[in-house]
Amino acid sequence: MKKVYLYCDGSSLGNPGYGGYCSILKYKNNQKIISGAKDNATNNQMELLAAIKGLEAIKEPCEIELVSDSNYVVKANNEWLEGWIKKDFKNVKNVELWKRYVKAAQPHKINAIWVKGHNGHKENEECDKIARSEAEKLKGSIDGQI
Repeated sequence: MKKVYLYCDGSSLGNPGYGGYCSILKYKNNQKIISGAKDNATNNQMELLAAIKGLEAIKEPCEIELVSDSNYVVKANNEWLEGWIKKDFKNVKNVELWKRYVKAAQPHKINAIWVKGHNGHKENEECDKIARSEAEKLKGSIDGQI
């Protein structure tokens, strides 16, 4: 099974507000960056969407090391998700995104690792910069239309 590194981060200008996300996928010497933006999004939604978009871009079952500064994403993957599924996501926020995450994660073996944000982790810093830039671009395009 191939081992892929998935670095992901989300950003929200306001909470909710203009949101941006970024995933960096690394396999051997190959790298792919996936990013985008969404209006009226929370930081947790963008953190989760970054993980989802990265997983959805992987075309075959892999061993994935998912690296994020989001306790929400890491703890959900490592601790909470199994229980949420058993209770059909009752009283869980962002249910549709979590269901999408479960579907995208299903073929893979995922080990989620938390890293401290804004602490010099190269890929996390790059994801943060791109996610924030995506949110700012969206804000500029929408605010410019008013």
